[in-house]
Amino acid sequence: MAPRPAWRGYLKLSLVTCAVELSGATTNAEKISFRTLNRETGNAVRRQYIDSESGKPVDEKNEVRGYEVEKGEFLLIEDEDIEAVQIESSHTVSLDSFVDKADVDPVYIEKPYYLTPADKVSEEAFAVIRQALEAKKMAGLARIVLYQRERPCMIEPFGNGMLLTTLRYGDTVRSADEAYDDLGKIEIDEDMLDLAMRVIDRKMGKFDPAKLEDRYGQAVTELIKSKKKSGRKAPAREAEDRPSNVINLFDALKKSLASGGNDNKREEPGKKASARKPPAQSKKAALASARKAPARKKTSAKKRKSA
Repeated sequence: MAPRPAWRGYLKLSLVTCAVELSGATTNAEKISFRTLNRETGNAVRRQYIDSESGKPVDEKNEVRGYEVEKGEFLLIEDEDIEAVQIESSHTVSLDSFVDKADVDPVYIEKPYYLTPADKVSEEAFAVIRQALEAKKMAGLARIVLYQRERPCMIEPFGNGMLLTTLRYGDTVRSADEAYDDLGKIEIDEDMLDLAMRVIDRKMGKFDPAKLEDRYGQAVTELIKSKKKSGRKAPAREAEDRPSNVINLFDALKKSLASGGNDNKREEPGKKASARKPPAQSKKAALASARKAPARKKTSAKKRKSA
């Protein structure tokens, strides 16, 4: 069943307009959720709004939005007041400017939606806008009112339709300097850098969304199944090994490279690791290894003969 549209309106490029629908590109259907229960009775509990002065529960019909204009003084905002707020982006997504998607910093990207024509009449105009964006390899910037809030957005060709991605406002994104201010410049040893790059080369591959599994969610599901089968007591679980800070970075990189890219995989019980030919080292790395390796003692001919 097709998802219910999150928004219906019009897509506009200059004088070209077409009716469109917006539907969520992501879902929380598989997300595990819990209810809050009363431990004594086992019954589900429900939340209530309580009057801060009288301490009495507030009936749902008396719940209303309030904006604090002064300390303790509120302005009541009714549902009809919110519905009366209508600006162009409430019903029309107007493509005002165009950028290379690569110029949009990932930190501003928020949530994706699928954009499709709302009816047969709109399909031709929708296709013209889509193909024009595809030919120019550009993304359109616009604004849209979603969930009672105007949001900047980016629109780009995606599959047979288009993808609308809501963006964060500039003043809601912290400067990276705030997070990275204490990071100084570190001189990196060329041999270690060479090893790190070779580890990356060994692990290179193509992006496969099927591999993005929720392992924590799967573990919680297994816990639920186990408790359902065995009773109330949670099954004992062996603690996972936690990584620690690397003391000898050079040795750690060499071991990572020698592992053949399987340093995160555990060996199956009863199976021996297959012998692997050690990877070729760069000239600098080989010299560095040779300098670190202890010198072998020469065995005398007399000892070899007696052996």
